[in-house]
Amino acid sequence: MTNKTLHLGSRVLGEGNPVHIVFEAGPTHSGLESALKLVDMAADANADAIKFQMVDAKAIVSNPSVKFSYSYLKDRHTGETETIEESLLEILQRRELTREEWKILIAHCKQRGIDFFSTATTEDELHFLAAQGVDCIKICSGDLTYHHFLRVAAQYDWAIQIDTGSSSIGEVEKAIDVLEEANARKIIINHCPSGYPAHLEGINLNVLRTLKSMFPYPVAFSDHTPGAVMDVAAVALGAHMIEKTITLDRTTRSPEHIMSLEPEDAAAFIKTIREVEIALGSTRRYVSPPERKSRLVARRSLFAACDLPAGSTISQEHLHYSRPGDGIPADMDHLILGRTTAHNLTKGQKLSFSDFK
Repeated sequence: MTNKTLHLGSRVLGEGNPVHIVFEAGPTHSGLESALKLVDMAADANADAIKFQMVDAKAIVSNPSVKFSYSYLKDRHTGETETIEESLLEILQRRELTREEWKILIAHCKQRGIDFFSTATTEDELHFLAAQGVDCIKICSGDLTYHHFLRVAAQYDWAIQIDTGSSSIGEVEKAIDVLEEANARKIIINHCPSGYPAHLEGINLNVLRTLKSMFPYPVAFSDHTPGAVMDVAAVALGAHMIEKTITLDRTTRSPEHIMSLEPEDAAAFIKTIREVEIALGSTRRYVSPPERKSRLVARRSLFAACDLPAGSTISQEHLHYSRPGDGIPADMDHLILGRTTAHNLTKGQKLSFSDFK
């Protein structure tokens, strides 16, 4: 199946185009000041986009006693971690911004030349983001079966990313059916393993192949592990977009900082992904001019295995195969066998076609 391409800002996403690198800052800012710093961090590292999460904590958490368990990095030198439990409502409230603060943040992204995406969880947030000219929003995996919300999101001419963590393939199919029936055509399917950080056994990167084969849309990988290893593998498996969480400090006592990139890691991460893209190259085997030149040192040519008077008929024992390969190539010996020498040849002489009749 050919996966469609679509435009995100000034960039094209999909098969045959550079991997779209998105830095996720939704769970790792603690207000406008840190959010602006994370935008600068992403822009300085040359990310394509930065994603936030609009949050109205009381609108999506009806029971304030609900707890959320997560690990944080207690000591960066020893790698010691600690798992703690905290009120989900209080965690989400730390991420809330006012509408005026969102406008400042979006304007700052435009000023820094980096695309702004956001997860939306309420219809009011969808309408607000559309009014700001945002051209890509994300539906979190928890809302994949919230079909009414998908239909409202599909009313706007923007790209819709859907997270698929903890969802069956049937639920993903149904969500895409709902979006298509509502005339959404710019869809990005995001493979989003659960866990902060995700466990290796639950990442299932090969699901990217399944999604690419089943749906005609770009496929993304949302990474919840430290470092770049899983992202490199995802790019090799054909992911069109990589989403990686960033933080100003991995030791922050809050969810998702533990597996995030810090400022000094961000540029190196993007450099790694770009190098992998270059190294993946083409599916077609192509020998470059430098390779053609260098391989002559290792390949063999035909040499005379003994003295050969003029008129000798060449048989296998008359040929010696030796380096370098700048004479008659070894795999062209069949063009020489059975022919007669045009003049006397000496043992060890490199042969050429003009030596034969």
